[in-house]
Amino acid sequence: MKKAFITGITGQDGSYLAELLLEKGYEVHGVVRRVALEYPQSRLRRILHIQDRLVLHSASMESYASLFNIIADVQPDECYHLAAQSFVSYSFEDEFSTIQTNLNGTHYMLSSLKRQAPDCRFYFAGSSEVFGNASLSPQDESTPYKPRSPYGISKMAGMELTRNYREAYGMFAVSGILFNHESPRRGAEFVTRKISMAAARIRLGLESTIRLGNIEARRDWGHARDSVSAMWAMLQQDAPHDYVIATGATHSVRDFLDLAFRHVGLDYREHLVVDKTFYRPAEVHVLCGNASRARRELGWEPKVDFETLVREMVDHDMALFAAGGPPEMREVAL
Repeated sequence: MKKAFITGITGQDGSYLAELLLEKGYEVHGVVRRVALEYPQSRLRRILHIQDRLVLHSASMESYASLFNIIADVQPDECYHLAAQSFVSYSFEDEFSTIQTNLNGTHYMLSSLKRQAPDCRFYFAGSSEVFGNASLSPQDESTPYKPRSPYGISKMAGMELTRNYREAYGMFAVSGILFNHESPRRGAEFVTRKISMAAARIRLGLESTIRLGNIEARRDWGHARDSVSAMWAMLQQDAPHDYVIATGATHSVRDFLDLAFRHVGLDYREHLVVDKTFYRPAEVHVLCGNASRARRELGWEPKVDFETLVREMVDHDMALFAAGGPPEMREVAL
């Protein structure tokens, strides 16, 4: 039985990936903060339904010693490093902790694997934010990096560090350059979930407005379930390569807003308040990915289209708030 180790297992991607790996017969290990084990209903809510099938280890991504010891004990065959401060807007507010946490955590994982499990295959969660306002569209694996946020900078550095370990030490280490991927498990602070939750709450009479910043920004939105299947496929190849994972289609925040509100019989224009405080200091206007290499070499295809994704998120939040469930709190998945 293969062993997989996931950082960020309590997050959106980590929870879907854990489900996928369990279905494939893996022994799945994950690292969580100690407080998560003390408050499982809130901190482990995305994996509560499979918690009894997982092996969870208490550690911090900021502690090299704790990660080093866990890797020595587990001896994983595959490692998926998903943990990060991943909210782009927040990275402008606290750029120091974003860069330090994201880059050091990646370095600690790679170093621990190199020393304790050098044959383990390593996946790093890269991001389309490394491209910034790219001069070419769509973006592929050869597109130059021009990040415009501390988060994007931290991901670019993590991808380069992963490449360095691959080339310098012969490790099977790859980066997935994932474009925006969403789901009902997305954190409440992200614009897509903010929209789906607002549509549900306004429809149910729990609030009357939604405040957003730049609604003309365009993104390549897919489903997180599709993204994690690509992560797994990358580590099954004969040789390590980085891959762009994207749908190849873009939609604006306005498009997402319009579809979400129409799905519950509302006109977003009657509820939207444009708030300049939500604008980023450096905006990325359009991101669109070319995943032709992943299609060709991994046999990967996105299965969930944009409209299905939006409706799934809104339906989930309608059921959530109709049942009196609380909104999700901001957190870093570790």
